[in-house]
Amino acid sequence: MTTKAIHEANLAEVNDLGENSAEFVIKPLYYGYGNTLGNSLRRVLLSSIKGAAITAFAIEGTTHEFSAIPGIREDVVDIMLNLKNIRFKLHTDAPVEATLEIKGSKQSEKDGDKRVVASDLKLPADVELGNPNQVICHIDDPNFTLKMRFVIESGRGYLTIDESAAGRIHTDMIALDAVFTPVLRVRYKVENTRVGQDTNLQQLTLTIDTDGTITPREAFEEAAAILVNQYQALAGSTKVESAPTPGLEDEEDNSGLLLPIEELGLSARTANALVNNGIKNLSQLVGLSETQLKDLKGFGSKALEEVKDKITEFTK
Repeated sequence: MTTKAIHEANLAEVNDLGENSAEFVIKPLYYGYGNTLGNSLRRVLLSSIKGAAITAFAIEGTTHEFSAIPGIREDVVDIMLNLKNIRFKLHTDAPVEATLEIKGSKQSEKDGDKRVVASDLKLPADVELGNPNQVICHIDDPNFTLKMRFVIESGRGYLTIDESAAGRIHTDMIALDAVFTPVLRVRYKVENTRVGQDTNLQQLTLTIDTDGTITPREAFEEAAAILVNQYQALAGSTKVESAPTPGLEDEEDNSGLLLPIEELGLSARTANALVNNGIKNLSQLVGLSETQLKDLKGFGSKALEEVKDKITEFTK
């Protein structure tokens, strides 16, 4: 009696594209699941990942957001816009307070007005700053001293200015609407892929850019965990077995798919080329299309024919 191998999606690759950008490849997926999963992850990543932002602030000598400040080039509205761009990582769920006190200085005409940036804030130990060079304002009077207070809170998604005003710790502060999400951009692409002889499958490539207060991998895993928790709550006690992969059969079970590349009987050169490209076992190998195999570094036509014969041998 034969049983079909279990078909389950895997995080096949994680490629770092930059300091705060990474690409995640998920495969194999049944046809149509690429867009379903990609859209779900994208929406959660952009709306539900925990972050931190300034929700209220005060400037000494200023009572409302429509004030002009003698000694400061910008007005309060401009400062508000700059404050919303400061990125934080908060290691507590409670709101924290920060301060800023800085005096203008005489600079050369070339240097211009004194620039006040996020790194000038005095932060408590449980707050990390994500973009220290973010400009807050410019002091154009060398005798002026700018004094500010801030409230920093953690949250998810978007906090409206009405909600922020209603929950203010200090009523003398100006409320600020806040975008908490540390994920700046998410893009996804769905392509066809194959497993063995079955070509009616898809792979999802998800690209995540963050603000540096969280890694793309942390954001990806948090989004996946949020979706799992939501679906588990809806499913209740109902359990569904994974669907079998069409075209792949094993006489006993699917453990053969986990066979290491080194144990497939390939030539040393071909095996080394696969391992050097991150292909560790038969399961990963059969998930690659012929085009993907050709694109592997150090992988020639002879190696391709050898691998195709070996896949046929193990999956027939």
